Amino acid sequence: MHNTKIPQYIKDRVVKRRGKLNMHEKINPKTSALLVIDMQNCFIIPKLSIVEVPGVEAIAPNINKIAKSIRTNGGNVIWTKHRYTSDWISWYENFCTKESRTQIIEDTKEGAFPGELWKGMDVKKVDKVIIKNRSSALAPKFFELKNYLDNNNIDTLIITGTLSNVCCESTTRDAMFLNYKTIFVEDANGTRSDQEHNATLINMIQFFADVRSTKDVLELINKN
Repeated sequence: MHNTKIPQYIKDRVVKRRGKLNMHEKINPKTSALLVIDMQNCFIIPKLSIVEVPGVEAIAPNINKIAKSIRTNGGNVIWTKHRYTSDWISWYENFCTKESRTQIIEDTKEGAFPGELWKGMDVKKVDKVIIKNRSSALAPKFFELKNYLDNNNIDTLIITGTLSNVCCESTTRDAMFLNYKTIFVEDANGTRSDQEHNATLINMIQFFADVRSTKDVLELINKN
């Protein structure tokens, strides 16, 4: 989907600080989870919603490949669905017009078709589906994901989905703050422009996550 590019000077800075570009040379799939952020109809289906991310369906095959691999190797797959609500006051009162916020809340309310996971995602009955009400799935005071991770002894999160620079980045930051190992998949996250996507990759690789391709992640999973 995106023409991903992390400048060489950023990579050089990372290597100078920590001695290597990639943090994780191996992972344990049984204590890892693929976290798929908000691959919902409203973000994917053209002209269905004002929150559409044009072209983001292109990352679905990579997400599905990782999901299949981590299930096969004894790991977990977690899907999030975002629901916008009026009690998120800082968003509700400041970032949208009355008309747009009303439509976004309607699109993502419980049972609404736009808010459901897109049919192109390979969701299985063994997977976990979690509802979130903030950009980060690990936001303070919202404990469903954190409790699930702790109850299943998960210490590593492989983060994919949309939008790279909003919910995916926010969740990754909070995961790192909570001491999870974090892997941000550069070609399995998507947003509205290459510029926004690459800005997130630059943030991730320096401070918050091991930035990897789908190919790299599959090799890490299957290595075990």
